[in-house]
Amino acid sequence: MLGAVLAILASYLIGSIPFGLIIGKIWANLDVREFGSGNIGTSNVLRTVGPAAAIVVFALDVGKGAVAVYLGSLAGAEFTKIMAGVAAIAGHNWPIYLKFKGGKGIATSLGAVISLTPAIALILLGLWIIMVGITRYISLASLAAAVLFPIFLIISRASTTYILAGIVISVFAIYRHRTNIQRLLSGTEHKIGEKAEKTDLR
Repeated sequence: MLGAVLAILASYLIGSIPFGLIIGKIWANLDVREFGSGNIGTSNVLRTVGPAAAIVVFALDVGKGAVAVYLGSLAGAEFTKIMAGVAAIAGHNWPIYLKFKGGKGIATSLGAVISLTPAIALILLGLWIIMVGITRYISLASLAAAVLFPIFLIISRASTTYILAGIVISVFAIYRHRTNIQRLLSGTEHKIGEKAEKTDLR
């Protein structure tokens, strides 16, 4: 029991590591929170710092989710493994190191989902790439993947624990994208390739 609690706590702390902020400082000596959407995730790093930095941030954020699931698996039960993945996503979204103001959790969710349900993760990633290619909206593709994840779990007859975790992960993503949803509806959402300007958004 103690091992499970420690694994979940460690996963939250790992998820809280703000790689977007760190890479922005190292790569370009800037705070990505002061530009574009004010977010520390891959898409804002892409617009603010550039594609190379964004790829590094994406890989590191995916790694957070994968490492968390691995830590959970070391603690034993399937439930702990799933909860560790969810904890890492929560850490990325609400990091203790940044006063609980974090990213939107898509890359970290991908890392966790790849480790938990690799087949579904690959399908979702493929659909995400197609949607980004067609619409050029990263947020829209991410929202679609988030909504489809628990649906695919239900279709594949996953366990109740997996389905409930999938719903939680989906709700996390939708909630964190609420400003993006507003911009999509108003036609002011950023498209991939657009350069970020300085902003006071958080």
